[in-house]
Amino acid sequence: MNQNFLDFMRNYAHTRMAVAVSGGVDSVCLLCWLAQIGADIVCLHVNHGLRPNAETETQYVRDLCKRLNIPCQIFYWTDDKPHAGLEAAARTARYKFMTDYCHENGIDTLLTAHQADDQIETFLMNLGRGSGLYGLAAMRRVSMRDGIKIIRPLLYVPRAELKQYCDDNNIKYFMDEMNNDPQYTRVRIRQNRHVLSELLGISDARILLATQNLGRIRDVLDNKIAEMISSVVNNGRALFIDSFLFDQPHDVGLKLLGTLIQEIGGDEYQPRLNSLSNALDKLQHDCKFTLGHCTLRRLNNKILIVPEGAKTSFRTRYGKPKSAVTEKKSEK
Repeated sequence: MNQNFLDFMRNYAHTRMAVAVSGGVDSVCLLCWLAQIGADIVCLHVNHGLRPNAETETQYVRDLCKRLNIPCQIFYWTDDKPHAGLEAAARTARYKFMTDYCHENGIDTLLTAHQADDQIETFLMNLGRGSGLYGLAAMRRVSMRDGIKIIRPLLYVPRAELKQYCDDNNIKYFMDEMNNDPQYTRVRIRQNRHVLSELLGISDARILLATQNLGRIRDVLDNKIAEMISSVVNNGRALFIDSFLFDQPHDVGLKLLGTLIQEIGGDEYQPRLNSLSNALDKLQHDCKFTLGHCTLRRLNNKILIVPEGAKTSFRTRYGKPKSAVTEKKSEK
């Protein structure tokens, strides 16, 4: 068993947790390791009904949990399936099932089986998109989703080690045929990633080290952003003078704007970097537009962000936000 996994899980030795198990090698190995260390867990499995062998995988997860003496909860995604964005819709549905279950059963921690290869592939995908700090820092080992703590204890464990453990111990697992379909960017990266090491000397370990270093910088910036946002958000809206955004370094201004839009609009993710960059440019002048289920408006030196559909008057019965707009200019 991987020592990095063991060291990390000591922090959760007395925590009741749920674990997402698909039937693939990563999540099956995670389930077995958790059982081996005596973790207090319940297995959550979502059958999306998208593959012919989906029910076979569901039954295997159910049987494996029975053998390991672990409670198991199965969910079936029976909603109409979208023609576009199916993968994203399935992921959203999966997390909704699991986080709802956690809320209903007093569980605040959900384990997922994202591992080191996933982290490296995410970094390279985001590098290809020209992502900034947050994209290149890739996945967090601990994050929040729908009020539930999402933990990835395998994030620095390579996939090969998980597969080797299952093979050596005759533990069955299923392979998703999508994992070998080159139409997906992640699969093409997975199939050609060896070139970085063999021809350029850029090892997996170096890429993981880069994500960790970037992650530490991201955490410092997150703390600063949180302090700044608390000073301008009041009753679900933000009101501030332009210097609040434009006196910051460009990257900080982008992240600050994205976080404000995410918090006020309620979306799971922030707008993409190019959308935020365009929004920041627009806010250099008087304007009014929507982004991320928010309406953004600038008048003179004041900027207002409210949920889409809400009034965009700078006069508000809530009074001044904590940022204290310092100049009293009449609204035209």
